[in-house]
Amino acid sequence: MTDGVMGKAATMEIAINSNGDSAELPEDDSLEQDLQQVMVSGPNLNETSIVSGGYGAPADGIIATASIKAELEAVQLPWRDRAVTGTKDGKSLFSLIPKVRICKARSSNVHHSQSNPVSTGNEAARGIAGEKFDVVKKWGMNTYKCTKQMISERFGRGSRTVDLELETQIELLRDTKRKYENVLRLARALTGHFYSMVQTQRALGEAFSDLSQKSPELQEEFGYNAETQKLLCKNGETLLGAVNFFVSSINTLVNKTMEDTLLTVKLFESARLEYDAYRTDLEELNLGPRDSLTLPKIDLAQQLHSLHKDKYERLRNDVTIKLKFLEENKVKVMHKQLLLFHNAVSAYFAGNQQQLELTLKQFNVKVKVPSSDKPSWLEEQ
Repeated sequence: MTDGVMGKAATMEIAINSNGDSAELPEDDSLEQDLQQVMVSGPNLNETSIVSGGYGAPADGIIATASIKAELEAVQLPWRDRAVTGTKDGKSLFSLIPKVRICKARSSNVHHSQSNPVSTGNEAARGIAGEKFDVVKKWGMNTYKCTKQMISERFGRGSRTVDLELETQIELLRDTKRKYENVLRLARALTGHFYSMVQTQRALGEAFSDLSQKSPELQEEFGYNAETQKLLCKNGETLLGAVNFFVSSINTLVNKTMEDTLLTVKLFESARLEYDAYRTDLEELNLGPRDSLTLPKIDLAQQLHSLHKDKYERLRNDVTIKLKFLEENKVKVMHKQLLLFHNAVSAYFAGNQQQLELTLKQFNVKVKVPSSDKPSWLEEQ
């Protein structure tokens, strides 16, 4: 009977509409009865397996019916409670199997894609934390060694690397910087006092000029004095321009050129301290026993000693070169500025206005008169 039903079912053509439902066909009572008999007489679906790939499919295509039922309940499909045999508008259990697999595959992919960024972020955070820990560890060890070396040098217990010629030049530079700072302080004070004097001369000249107009009997005397004070004020402003240029050049030499060289000197002294600290550490390890535990430490200490020795020598060369160029630059700048200061002051107190103006032109000094009013917009046009 089963063979007749299968042959009959194989020879029939069933039309399927767009929704997967069977099209409206004339009811065939004999076919429906044969299918019912097959389902009744066939094996229990709850205790057997379903081959999704048909006859001859591989073993991994076998799906347990119980797992299908659990998956259907998990995804809550609307047709989970329908009969396996199906109805006219129902769906077969075989058509639901790939849908369940697709749902599970999509959910697993979503879960995997959501978990990957989290794990990647955790690994990156751990990597950054490890790098910071290594940096702090190296900084702590270096600080400890340098502090130990510095204390040993202060108490006369440790040895230090000495370059007598270079250290003499460094001390000379520091002493020169202190003296130039004193010159700069006095020049600024002179500028301030002289500016006050020029302002007083200007006010006095204006007062004389006003009195010359209001006192006819003393008009000539007040006029002479007013012209004299105005001339002195003008020459004073010219001298102020020269002194301000002198102060600006000394300030650049002291607070920029010399300070830059001293900054390199500080780096050199720090490198010297580190070099001596690692040199002392290497000497102490060499004096101890040599075994499987100390040999790696000696090799590491030798590498660190070589590294800091190269740094120390490189900075020593930099300091030597900068000291040489600083000395040349200092001589050139001070020769020009001292000559300007001397000629300007001499011409001012000698009353030689032309020589004073010529001195400023010779050194390309532009005089900025603070008392001069800004030209009107008509004059600017």
